[in-house]
Amino acid sequence: MIGMDFISFLILLVISVVVSGILHYGLNYYVSPGLWSFLSKVVVGWVGAWLGSPVFGYWLPGLQYQNVYYIPAILGAAALLVVAVDLVKMRK
Repeated sequence: MIGMDFISFLILLVISVVVSGILHYGLNYYVSPGLWSFLSKVVVGWVGAWLGSPVFGYWLPGLQYQNVYYIPAILGAAALLVVAVDLVKMRK
């Protein structure tokens, strides 16, 4: 996963944008409203999606692109976003 190609990067970015959008705009789960909060969630969600497959495992070999497994990437993005928002809320 370190030397990924551009398509893998884009897939993780799309997963991150969708999961961040659902949490930020759909569920109103944020520390502060606004575009910058959403964009920071996209960055954190991308890291979570990138770590999703190595942490959660490699599920459903048909639902993948190279080393990007979609379901673990979605779970990783959601998990890291929830933890990040909770940590910042606890700090306030």
